[in-house]
Amino acid sequence: MENYHVHQKQLSTICEIEITYHPDFRISDCPKADSSEDLYSILREHWNLNQIALREEFKIILLSTNLRILGISSIASGGMSAVSIDSKLIFSTALLANARGIVLAHNHPSGNLIPSQSDINITKKIKDGAKLLDIEVFDHIILTKDNGYYSFADDGIL
Repeated sequence: MENYHVHQKQLSTICEIEITYHPDFRISDCPKADSSEDLYSILREHWNLNQIALREEFKIILLSTNLRILGISSIASGGMSAVSIDSKLIFSTALLANARGIVLAHNHPSGNLIPSQSDINITKKIKDGAKLLDIEVFDHIILTKDNGYYSFADDGIL
């Protein structure tokens, strides 16, 4: 009987978790990006251009059911040649924003637009995980300071 009392007390200290979603904007008012060039322009507006040639950063663009841009989220910041990405943070951000899809984005401080094998591998890993959550990965954009951008979708490797 004493064990039951202890067990009952432990259960009473467990918190109930409730997830709510209350955007303070109308989704129909959000901008829509129809091309990789539009995505690149939006990303440049939200990137610290004073740091783009200094350190790698990884961000995601969150998209609604109608492919409107819900927002941009910074996922990670790294060093000059790499950034460590936690896919759980990408997925939890997308789920909490009620996103239908995402666009991955990171910069190459070197100015090289060619995706590394690591870039290709992380894109595949995130795309596979997103599929399980009914979230679509629409593109992965690599930005540089002066050499423009590279789109995985435009190049057909997504």
